[in-house]
Amino acid sequence: MATPHINAERGDFADTVLMPGDPLRARYIAETFLEEVREVNTVRRMSGYTGTYRGRPISVMGHGMGIPSVSIYAKELITEYGVTRLIRVGSCGAVRDDVAVRDVVIGLGACTDSGVNRTRFAGMDFAATADFDLTRHAADAAAALGVPVKVGNLFSADLFYDPRPETAALLKRYGIVGVEMEAAGLYGVAAEFGARAATICTVSDHILKGESLSSEARATTFDEMMEIALDSVLRDDAAREDKA
Repeated sequence: MATPHINAERGDFADTVLMPGDPLRARYIAETFLEEVREVNTVRRMSGYTGTYRGRPISVMGHGMGIPSVSIYAKELITEYGVTRLIRVGSCGAVRDDVAVRDVVIGLGACTDSGVNRTRFAGMDFAATADFDLTRHAADAAAALGVPVKVGNLFSADLFYDPRPETAALLKRYGIVGVEMEAAGLYGVAAEFGARAATICTVSDHILKGESLSSEARATTFDEMMEIALDSVLRDDAAREDKA
């Protein structure tokens, strides 16, 4: 059953996978929030785990940095392991004045300077958007937890070190809520292969103000983001059961 990048067996992954960029954070999430955890992927140390959250099977797996990396793992999880719901949980930078470090943002859409979605969409522009229900349930989960969030467009950059000094100001003018490197690719893969995807990020730094979170603050705030993500899964389950 193994792919070139995942050595799990069929059935090792739950239908829902939370995906941080850092595989060490995947281990932290699994050990902190899940019960009955077992490791299901070890290839290239891109750790993957499956456990339960309030009795609901959930998997967590790192996706690495950048659109090419997340695209590989998301595609294989969907087509080879039957995953139908993927939620990226990671960090992002801010450019707007009303978005600060420690804020949680939810990516309703994702702009990008990458060409991957044009490649998959026959050279045309593809509107990379999250699944509406997942996004709504994430916002509802945040409200129930008393965590303010901002929902809007992310910008998925191809370059971490952008040589264009004017880029941040342009993103601010267009109202981008967070700058990261994966969401547009994840949304494109989900659309192509019939899965549902969303992105929840914690603002770790403000690009224009030069502010950043301390290591201690990152741990606390990232835990809030994870609680939102996990609660959103349960809310999404309940809503789909009601529709059925």
